[in-house]
Amino acid sequence: MLFQRRTPPSRFEKLRVAVWPRASWARSFRYYGKRVLRLTASPHAVALGFACGAFASFTPFMGFHFMIAAAAALIVRGNVLASALGTAVGNPLTFPFIWAATYKLGHVILGTGSLDTAADATHGLMHADLLAQSLDTLLPIIEPMVVGGIPLGILCGILCYIPVYVSVQAYQERKRQRLALRHDAMTAGERPAE
Repeated sequence: MLFQRRTPPSRFEKLRVAVWPRASWARSFRYYGKRVLRLTASPHAVALGFACGAFASFTPFMGFHFMIAAAAALIVRGNVLASALGTAVGNPLTFPFIWAATYKLGHVILGTGSLDTAADATHGLMHADLLAQSLDTLLPIIEPMVVGGIPLGILCGILCYIPVYVSVQAYQERKRQRLALRHDAMTAGERPAE
C-alpha cells in the first residue's frame, strides 16, 4: 500500500502516540482544526457536533467519550464526526484541570464538604462483594464529577461552538469563491475565440 510504514509500529508505540504526539501538540491541534474545517456538513451542524464532543470531555467516563459525544450529537442533530473530533478538548494536558474543576464544582453544587477518603476507603473495605466495594469507593468521587461536569461541559460547548461556527463558515465561503472562480475560468476558456 502506498504511504505505509516499512515497519509497523509496536503496540507500545501506538499507545505512546495516542498519549503524546510524535511531532508536537501544536501540530496535532492544527491537524484536528483542519479536519474540522473540511467537514462537509453545514457550519451549524459541525459546530454543534464539536460542542457535543467538548461537552463529553467533561464527563468522568473515560473510554466512553466518543459514544457520549455521538449520542449527544445525534440528539441535537449535530455532525457525529465533528463530535468525535471535539473530544480532543479532553486530552492529557487538559484532563487534570477538567477533573479538578468538575470535582470542586460538583461539591459546591451538591453542598458537600471535602471527603474523608480514609473513612470512605475503610467503609468500602468492609464489604465482601468486589463490585459493591468498587462502587462504594468510586461513587463519592464520580458523583460530584458528573454533577460538576454537566454545567462546565455545557459552558465549554458554548465557548467552542462560536469559534468553530465562524471558522467553518468562513472556510466554506472561501471554498465556494475558489470553486466559482475556477468555474468561471474554465467556462471562459471554453468559449470560441472571436
